[in-house]
Amino acid sequence: MSTPSIVLTIAVIGGTGKEGKGLSYRWARAGYRVIIGSRSPDKAAVAAAEIGERLNGNSVALGMSNEEAARQADLVVLTVPYAAHHEILQSIRSAVQGKVLIDATVPLVAGKVSRVHMPAAGSAAQEASQILGDGVQVAAAFHNISHELLAQAGPVECDVLVTGTSQQARAEALKLVAAANLRGWDAGPLENSAVSEGLTSVLIHINKTYGSVHAGVRVTGAGDR
Repeated sequence: MSTPSIVLTIAVIGGTGKEGKGLSYRWARAGYRVIIGSRSPDKAAVAAAEIGERLNGNSVALGMSNEEAARQADLVVLTVPYAAHHEILQSIRSAVQGKVLIDATVPLVAGKVSRVHMPAAGSAAQEASQILGDGVQVAAAFHNISHELLAQAGPVECDVLVTGTSQQARAEALKLVAAANLRGWDAGPLENSAVSEGLTSVLIHINKTYGSVHAGVRVTGAGDR
């Protein structure tokens, strides 16, 4: 387990879900202090305890309410269903001012998850930026990775496309991508998040068509990394 030179606190809002748990496990394993946020602090505490047990106590994972987790964190990662996206962003808005928020939300529509749907803002991440305001730098990442693969400890044959409102936001997100033992790419401004979010529906369709659950994307021709 590698430990960051400065131990940062990451809040994973919606961290009791499958994707949130997988990312939380990987960051705790890398030496970060992880706070799992949930509408139910008790449920968050249970998820944090599971991570601690899995890492034999060699981690710092805590469970709190979404608002308190966001308030105590240096960086905030949002891993919630799109149906809860707007409400949860409003609830943590004051707690994330001056911070970077990394949004992993995909605007899937129930019953039509293999069909791309984008909100009026252009993407879920752009919507987050509008809700949170200029005081929060927003990045978008982790849309196209199977939660089954995230729950494992090893590398994943799927790249992470990172977009953001600033180069700093993208750089912070790319650090977390690397800490999770994943390969990331700076994919440009936040407007480009519509592509990475939309790819999720394409991958869901491919999984259904070809009987898989692990379809992902890889960037080629950009040099060895």
